[in-house]
Amino acid sequence: MTKYVIKRILYMIPVLLGVAFLVFTILSLTPGDPGSIILGITAKQEDIAALNAEFGYDQPFLIRFFDYIGDIIFHFDLGTSYATRQPVIDSILARFPNTFVLALLSMCVSSALGISLGIFSAVRQYSVMDHVCVVVALVFASMPGFWLGLMLLIVFSLKLGWLPSFGATSLRHFILPTLTVSLTSAAGLLRLTRSAMLETIRQEYIRTAKAKGASNRRVIWKHALRNALLPVVTTLGGGFGASLGGAIIAETVFAMPGMGTLMTTAIRQKDVPTVMGATLFLAVLFSFIILIVDILYAFIDPRIKAKYRNGGRNRE
Repeated sequence: MTKYVIKRILYMIPVLLGVAFLVFTILSLTPGDPGSIILGITAKQEDIAALNAEFGYDQPFLIRFFDYIGDIIFHFDLGTSYATRQPVIDSILARFPNTFVLALLSMCVSSALGISLGIFSAVRQYSVMDHVCVVVALVFASMPGFWLGLMLLIVFSLKLGWLPSFGATSLRHFILPTLTVSLTSAAGLLRLTRSAMLETIRQEYIRTAKAKGASNRRVIWKHALRNALLPVVTTLGGGFGASLGGAIIAETVFAMPGMGTLMTTAIRQKDVPTVMGATLFLAVLFSFIILIVDILYAFIDPRIKAKYRNGGRNRE
């Protein structure tokens, strides 16, 4: 297992370099330059050229790219924002906690709702509650996130006045954005858990456990759920990693300062260091989250853990 983890961490290096090159290339191909965007089209051409030279934007593409990568590798420096003239890492650390809290709360709520209702729906297949869960899941899965966020804002903030409509200074500010993100995610988890459980409870070892006299509760929670959780854990890990990229819709609707709004604003301003720094920061986090998901497989399914051990012995 240790060798596997080290190998996966080493694989992150070419992945991050590829991500950096791709994003840097896209930003370079987009029209406009930082000087024109910051100073405006009415500014003097020599002022625009001087500002671009200050940013190093007058250099060829490859020189700018390798200078940026060199600063990261040798100085651990993500650069300075063109717009704010502040270190990019400061902007990221100021915004990331809000996005992390939103992603964590959304994952907890969506997993609690989706997995529990998915198990209940699978165990009581074709019952009234099963049909209700499936219909509700389809409704929320097909519901646009921005529309759901606006409806929640109108009802609970503007009409009832129970919750704040913007900001991120207390947990109350996270309730509506969390519901916006988690309800649609819970719908997908419900359907996935239900399908995985229905497939699992039809396996031969489940029938054998029942034939040996095991109670339904033990069969469901100890035997069936453990094997049905593998695709669910994959979806949860990927969804959590994607949420760290910024639940842009929720952050925009509720005016929440997070990674999503930071990156969209930086893209509009062609603030290359901010976009690059935020992208690489999130790419590293996403890679580690996927690694953690793979490690969790070994604890959920002993067969995978045995495979890691046997693979390590065979290589030795």
